Amino acid sequence: MVTCKDFLRELGEYLDESTDPELRAELDRHINECPNCWVVLDTTKKTINIYKGLEAQPLPERLRARLMEAVAKKIGSASNGHDC
Repeated sequence: MVTCKDFLRELGEYLDESTDPELRAELDRHINECPNCWVVLDTTKKTINIYKGLEAQPLPERLRARLMEAVAKKIGSASNGHDC
C-alpha cells in the first residue's frame, strides 16, 4: 500500500511518467483515494505548466538549501499527521 510519503517521494518520476507500470497503478489508486495527494499532484501539474515557457533563473545556493530543508521537514511532518 502506497502512503502519502511514498507518493511524495515518487512524484517527480510519476510526473515524468518514468515509474514502472505496477508502481504507477499503485500511485494512481492512492491519488484517487487521498484528496491531499490529489491536490499536491494537481497543483504541481498546474505550476509546471505555468513555468514551462519561462527561462530558468539560477537559484542562490543559500535559498536553495533553505528550500530543501523546508521541504524535507514538511515531508517528515506530513507522514506524522496523515498516513493513508
